[in-house]
Amino acid sequence: MKAIAKALGLRSLSRTSMHLTLLKSKIHRATVTGASLDYEGSLTVSADIAQTVGLLAYEKILVGNLQNGERFGTYVIYGAPGKGLIELNGATAHLGKIGHLLTIMSFARLTAEEAKTHRPQIAVLDRQNRIIRCAQAEMRTSRREWEAEVLQASNRQ
Repeated sequence: MKAIAKALGLRSLSRTSMHLTLLKSKIHRATVTGASLDYEGSLTVSADIAQTVGLLAYEKILVGNLQNGERFGTYVIYGAPGKGLIELNGATAHLGKIGHLLTIMSFARLTAEEAKTHRPQIAVLDRQNRIIRCAQAEMRTSRREWEAEVLQASNRQ
């Protein structure tokens, strides 16, 4: 606990009201399958994919587009399970194109004590939005190890 306080530049973590915002869920390399300007906002994600990483319907998300660097906030709506749907709706349809790769993230506010044992749920998808790897994130020894794992998973498409 003292190490966390020191890393945050605090004297102590004894205040019970302090919370940290950590990654809760991530869907990595999701391929956009559709876009609808006329829909009332949000991002459609096949229910099975969303539920695998613990994303709830209407949960706030942050989305990063790997092709154009756009980042935007919206919320999840469930699409038909087993279809691999990732659809940009409403204004978000301007922020990507069919075929673009997205990273979809949600976050949770945790106490410092809860943060010690928290591990986000992460799914990596292939180009057809099939889950090729899903697990609780583990602390890696290096960025290079993580990059090698993502590259290996991507090459299995």
